Amino acid sequence: MEQFWQKITAFAFPRTEENTVPFKIEDNHPLITAGLSLKTIDYLQKLTGFPGINLPIYLTALTHRSVVHDPATPSIIESNQRLEFLGDSVLDLLISEYLFKRFPENAEGELSNNRAKIVNRKSLAGFARSISLGEHLLIGDSADEEKIRSSESALADAFESLIGAIYLDRGIKEASHFISRHIIEHVNFNTIVAAEHNYKSRLIEYTQSHHLVPPVYSVMEEVGAEHDKTFTVRVTCGDILLGQGSAQRKKDAEQFAAKEAMERIAAEDIEGH
Repeated sequence: MEQFWQKITAFAFPRTEENTVPFKIEDNHPLITAGLSLKTIDYLQKLTGFPGINLPIYLTALTHRSVVHDPATPSIIESNQRLEFLGDSVLDLLISEYLFKRFPENAEGELSNNRAKIVNRKSLAGFARSISLGEHLLIGDSADEEKIRSSESALADAFESLIGAIYLDRGIKEASHFISRHIIEHVNFNTIVAAEHNYKSRLIEYTQSHHLVPPVYSVMEEVGAEHDKTFTVRVTCGDILLGQGSAQRKKDAEQFAAKEAMERIAAEDIEGH
């Protein structure tokens, strides 16, 4: 896969001396006239840690869609939307691999939910803010610049586009290093896992705050061979059945039962029962 993308990169963004530049660049360089400032070039090279980068691809990564049809920037014909698509896939792959190795006991559903918490728009926008990415976005003159630079959607898209650019420019290894430095090292994974849709904890908190008896979980049924069982668990509060859930692990079945209970609580007032 990496060799395939290297071929695509060589075609779409040729790595020539014109495109891959050191820290010094002349004011009349085509990329400067296209909208990429010396400050942003310096920022990109320091952020990625590369002595030379394929600047056209990073120009695209920072280009908000408002620029493409702006008469003031006729030389820019592509926004970062395609790179955002690619970066999203690269990010999903690398975060999935990290979670898969870090939490070998987690089921597929838990891994998916944990990944979703890390790569959602709000989180990505936060990562983008942590590296001041918004300051370097290229925005059309007719657009609301201040609003876009602080927009959760624009920042998340730009962050994923940057990952896509690094992947095309330097490959999966450097994309992984970037994600490690700017996401993995800043995420408290233990907190995420502990809070992962923890409906059981939420149900306990609810019963305690409303002075109710603690919830009790009971296995109602076990179906299937020993290596492929499905457990059905119910949760009760006193004599009241609050919820029921089924899964291949008791732990998951209890969470599903608690989830159903919390959904019922949200819809009904059970405090007086």
